[in-house]
Amino acid sequence: MEGVLTPEIWIAVAERTGIPELRRTTRDEPDYDKLMLYRIAILDQHGIKLSDIQNVIGTLQPLPGGKEFLDELRTFVPVIILSDTFEQFATPLLRQLNFPTLLCHRLLVANDRITGYQLRISDQKKKAVAALKALNYHVISAGDSYNDTAMLTEANAGFLIHAPERVKQEFPQFSAVESHSALLKLIAGAIAKCGKTSAR
Repeated sequence: MEGVLTPEIWIAVAERTGIPELRRTTRDEPDYDKLMLYRIAILDQHGIKLSDIQNVIGTLQPLPGGKEFLDELRTFVPVIILSDTFEQFATPLLRQLNFPTLLCHRLLVANDRITGYQLRISDQKKKAVAALKALNYHVISAGDSYNDTAMLTEANAGFLIHAPERVKQEFPQFSAVESHSALLKLIAGAIAKCGKTSAR
């Protein structure tokens, strides 16, 4: 979701709070647990609460073209958003995207303080794709970060969009584009090639 359809929430929080350490995302750190423990420690150090983050999220809008891309995509394939965001973060952005199906994680919170996080399951993106394939869906997947690459590998077809140069260089097997319109063309081509119902 983030970096593909919506802004990066943690970067927005970093900009609003003036805490540059929070700009670090899965584009920079492939170890998700290490990244989240780092983030939680920074929040605790600076006294940033869940409600503070939610206030920032409430000001965000989808990336230019993101909603239109999603609307168009949903006219011809089922769409599932697999994200490493959290249920407590996503609702304001989902509302602006007409509430697509989102599978993500959950924060652990005590007195408005983020104390930890609970994964849906480990490696949920890859496992969700594998489960869809087991249901005889032909899965087309797109993402922008290190934590998307296992999902892209598992899918019948995988593409990068808005990915950092280092990710594109490390995973040259995935076609990489910089616009939603170019991604739509790749998806349409993959659908035509497989000739089956597809899901993301």
